[in-house]
Amino acid sequence: MDLNLQPLATACHVTGEPFADGVRVASFLVSTPGSADIARFDLLESAASQFQAPGPVICRWVQPFKPRKAGENADRTLKLTAESLFLTLADPTTEPTEESTRLLQFLALMLERKKILRPKGLTADGARQRLEHARSKQMFEIPAAELSPEFFVQVQEQLSVLVGPKKSAEPRPTEAPPEAPAESSPAPQA
Repeated sequence: MDLNLQPLATACHVTGEPFADGVRVASFLVSTPGSADIARFDLLESAASQFQAPGPVICRWVQPFKPRKAGENADRTLKLTAESLFLTLADPTTEPTEESTRLLQFLALMLERKKILRPKGLTADGARQRLEHARSKQMFEIPAAELSPEFFVQVQEQLSVLVGPKKSAEPRPTEAPPEAPAESSPAPQA
């Protein structure tokens, strides 16, 4: 799953105030109405109540602002993949929400199948799943999910906003529509 999004902004979307190092930033992924685009909005956590999303909010998280390092390739961060979204949401400094936790659990499942994450079992209390990032060897603990049908219905709703609604199946050209009458011989002309 690849999304093209802008990197973390340097100023609040609501107030225009530049972010200072360590300030708490609320980030929103929002589906843009009338298109398949996903937009990222970053704002001061204190301004979050003033934010009017232009479409459905896919997920939200809060993290401390870290200024970009000199020489950092901003173009490389423009492409948000399932892996980088997982790493952002799983970062211990990111405060989880119900939506971001559900998305994080689904991304973990998906990245396990792609061998990007390796399961390392549950924590001693069984409440969190331990995962190792294959490339960096970094360990993550995420809330253990009950993979029930309800969980997947909720994730499907989030993902349908993220990747667009599922298109209905069109009848194949060889099939007649159900309301079409059977063909008969032409009527005699008078």
